[in-house]
Amino acid sequence: PTTPPTSPAPGGCAATYQTVGQWSGGFQAEVKVTAGASAISGWRVSWTLANGQTITQIWGGRNAPAGSTQNVSNETWNGNLPAGTSTTFGFVAGGTPTTPSLSCVSL
Repeated sequence: PTTPPTSPAPGGCAATYQTVGQWSGGFQAEVKVTAGASAISGWRVSWTLANGQTITQIWGGRNAPAGSTQNVSNETWNGNLPAGTSTTFGFVAGGTPTTPSLSCVSL
């Protein structure tokens, strides 16, 4: 499943989520971060994990979880996004995949 993209505010960002692989007890997902009408120099995507989900590996972003809330921010090499361009990060998690509601903010 893929979340529908939200329209980013000028200078803001939008994020979409897609499950790209699934197996018994786990899954792999990818999140696409897109800059709005203005360039951004950093971003953070947040969402809440469903019951039983745990992230075991992440790439393309740095996670600072707070309980079940995940707060993934850019790496040094993928934070600067010109207007309308995108980057992705991915992760592997235990549990059953769901399609969470994402929040994206530019930093």
